Amino acid sequence: MKAIIIDDEPKAIELLKGYLKHFDGIELVETFRNGLKACEFIAKVPIDLIFLDINMPHISGITLSKIIPNTCSIIFTTAHSEYAVESYTVHAVDYLLKPISLNRFTQAIGKVLQTTKPKPISDATWLLIKSGFDTFRIEHTAILYLEKEGNYMTYVCETDKILGRETIQEALNKLPNSFLQTHKSFIVNTDKITRYDRTSIYLQKHKIPVSESYRQAVFDYLESKV
Repeated sequence: MKAIIIDDEPKAIELLKGYLKHFDGIELVETFRNGLKACEFIAKVPIDLIFLDINMPHISGITLSKIIPNTCSIIFTTAHSEYAVESYTVHAVDYLLKPISLNRFTQAIGKVLQTTKPKPISDATWLLIKSGFDTFRIEHTAILYLEKEGNYMTYVCETDKILGRETIQEALNKLPNSFLQTHKSFIVNTDKITRYDRTSIYLQKHKIPVSESYRQAVFDYLESKV
């Protein structure tokens, strides 16, 4: 996921840049202190997520949000709470009031990760995994979880393990919505969860970590299924 920051305050930009280092799935491609220059950039480069200040010179964040592509998810960042109601009229994912804590920032990222998770590209109940010179066909229901190690992804199934070369995002793109990322290195099949607590998810005998970065989104999802 490609992101940019638009804010006329250098300290605010540096804070968000530091927070984003905790999220491997989000690539910060550029920062802007001028909303008009950012608008020109967005017209040329596809962007998935924008952290957008509201009270800026030249053009306000609210105005800018109405002219950028609606494929971009927007998280407003501002020191002015009076803009909150208006911000939701442009379908912002979240509204962060400065000073922004890492915990609050993490909650906003969790919302983005869930609202932008791709839908399955077909009704197929299986997927193909290329491992070396072999290609394996696996039923979704046979997968317990996925674990990322370096450039490789291990598909841990009920009776086997298959190693493929791919990223977390590539794996998520081909999995149905019942699969949820719980950590920068783990994706779980939520249909296989037997129990969970604040830090872990259990799938039969397997214990999978839930990191702070994904905790809010994970438990919001699980509780919505109760």
